[in-house]
Amino acid sequence: MTEHLEVELKFDADSGFALPDLTDLAEVGEPVVHELEAVYHDTDDLRLAARKLTLRRRTGGTDAGWHLKIPAGPDAKREHRAPLSETLPPELAGLLHAHTRGRRTGPVATLSTVRTVRELRSPSGEVLAEVADDLVTGTIAGTPGGSSWREIEVELVSGDPALLDRVGARLREAGARRAAGSSKLGRLLADRVAAPPSPAGSRAGDVLLRHLAAQVEDLLSWDPRVRLEQFDAVHRMRVAVRRLRSVLAGGRPLLDRAVTDPLQAELRWLAAVLGEVRDAEVLHERFGARLASLPEVCEADPAWLRRIKKRERKGYTAVRRELSGERYFALLDALDRLLAAPPFTRRAHRAAEGELRALLRRSWKRLENAHAAIGEAPTAEEADEARHETRKAAKRMRYVADAVQEALGKDARAVSKAAKSLQEVLGRFQDGVIAQEQLRAVEPASVDEAFGLGALYGLERCEAERAREEVEAAWTDARSRVLPRLG
Repeated sequence: MTEHLEVELKFDADSGFALPDLTDLAEVGEPVVHELEAVYHDTDDLRLAARKLTLRRRTGGTDAGWHLKIPAGPDAKREHRAPLSETLPPELAGLLHAHTRGRRTGPVATLSTVRTVRELRSPSGEVLAEVADDLVTGTIAGTPGGSSWREIEVELVSGDPALLDRVGARLREAGARRAAGSSKLGRLLADRVAAPPSPAGSRAGDVLLRHLAAQVEDLLSWDPRVRLEQFDAVHRMRVAVRRLRSVLAGGRPLLDRAVTDPLQAELRWLAAVLGEVRDAEVLHERFGARLASLPEVCEADPAWLRRIKKRERKGYTAVRRELSGERYFALLDALDRLLAAPPFTRRAHRAAEGELRALLRRSWKRLENAHAAIGEAPTAEEADEARHETRKAAKRMRYVADAVQEALGKDARAVSKAAKSLQEVLGRFQDGVIAQEQLRAVEPASVDEAFGLGALYGLERCEAERAREEVEAAWTDARSRVLPRLG
């Protein structure tokens, strides 16, 4: 399976439209004609189309095979390709599990295209972009007849994005119109596709719901990248899960706990599944950097560090298994139900400003109590545990502040920044504590390895102690920044 980022502009054009002269923008190659046929696959209820994903089996042209396109921002899609085969390749099917959730996919539409391609090249012959003039005929499975239209696509190859804009402007001047949708399939299926819930309204609950919807979208967007083990994907998906948990917890006065508490438990489970990989990933990166700074006393890649990497690899296997299981699918279905029929309390129907500011004050009180426990702890060990709880409370407050920014604006942004600063100091302390625990658990294979472990342990201990000494100053700073914003 291969992957590439597709950046393109699409335009509608009438039958009499003539491509404008582009020779002042780039060298224009001779037209090449391809006849393409693409059979699009989806679930019976068009779940992929609803999320703007397209899965097709294409024949003809230079890229015959299975193609899966996933949105990757405005005018961009991440395309995954697999060789042509009669059935959907498992590696592509796996990337769809968060959307199909056990449902079968099959043909839903066919697009036949006569494509005329012109390459835009640099003076040295490098292909900068391609302009495709498409005559399209589309049919929907099980439906008689079809529809036809003309479409112009400009896809970036190796050129600068500014070239895309210049070509697009030239096409509009010649009479082309920006396409209403980003895919031919979406145009063909039109109102047959049910759009995901889009919360509207200005009540307190509406603001909270829009933020929850954004986090669910974020979770779904990172899911396939986690399966592909892409850099930082586990971390980003785990953050989306933690944000959902924090907002559901911090927003309890607005949401029925009979619905949200079971969700909390399942989100905690998912965070733990992702945590197995993320913890090993962080430790391997952290210790690897430390070892690189001590070449005179430490081996660059000792066996104990390779074992951490092995844990990470094993963790990915477990993650893919869990993300393809019924428990995960049930959680995603429950989140969909929450967004479609939000379990609002009476307070959720009140004006946003007052109720959401009250949520911030509630989160601050929880953070104050967590911090107070540090000074009240009878032992150093319990004080460290209280610091860990304070970090979690700071993170929750930060995420709640982010969730209410739509209504509270600069006050919420200031609270979020203050909570993040405190969280980062406490995080450096906690990371150092965990690192020391991991190093203590290693059984050295030699005197040299023991010496290296001791050197690393010393670095981690110093780092943690420095962070611990900064906690109270960070608390005082956060308090001075937050209190004036709570109202």
